Amino acid sequence: MSEAGTTDDKSALTGQQVHDEGLEGWRKVLNKLVVRFETGDFNTGAALVGKIAEVADEANHHPDVDLRYPHLTVSLLSHDVDALTPRDVRLARRISELAAEAGVRAAEHAPDVIEIALDTPDHEKVAPFYRALLGYDAHASDDLVDPADRTPSVWFQKTDSDAPDRQRWHLDVSVPHDVAEARIQAAIDAGGTLVDDQRAPAFWVLEDPDGNRSCICTWQSRD
Repeated sequence: MSEAGTTDDKSALTGQQVHDEGLEGWRKVLNKLVVRFETGDFNTGAALVGKIAEVADEANHHPDVDLRYPHLTVSLLSHDVDALTPRDVRLARRISELAAEAGVRAAEHAPDVIEIALDTPDHEKVAPFYRALLGYDAHASDDLVDPADRTPSVWFQKTDSDAPDRQRWHLDVSVPHDVAEARIQAAIDAGGTLVDDQRAPAFWVLEDPDGNRSCICTWQSRD
């Protein structure tokens, strides 16, 4: 039996434990387990969503699904512990079985997850403004999140600088770990510069041609 299979159902799994499960098509992106199925048409995707709903109800563990033409994105997280657990691994395997039965294959890479970060010396002062502006909810981690989980979350990075020309906002783009280096190279080829890789593979800092910084992030080196 796999390591996840012998762990308490509510025990958080490390990124490496999730990776070692060998879930075909699934990737840990940020804090979730994500897959995109190439359904080819809307009806096939809708039928697969129906099957997923049935097994989710049986397991009393429900994924988030995003049905588009012509693909279906599924993400898993144990919300009660705000982590990936053996329940997510089991349901991911079952969903993959349903997709295979429907003749649907997983895309080569799972979709990215984007966060927006604001440098601030006092996040408690500015967070209420952005919560009201965006109509977001406050997460336990002090992040602000879209209650419908459709648009990027906002988090606050502590800074002691009040320089007026300091870059305050930056993008954190969480990608499947196996595409990070290719994504970084693509950004460099498009005119960007790699300015800091000291925390790689957790994240790399890149600049655009105007000097604006963003990060490419993976799950690795974070547990």
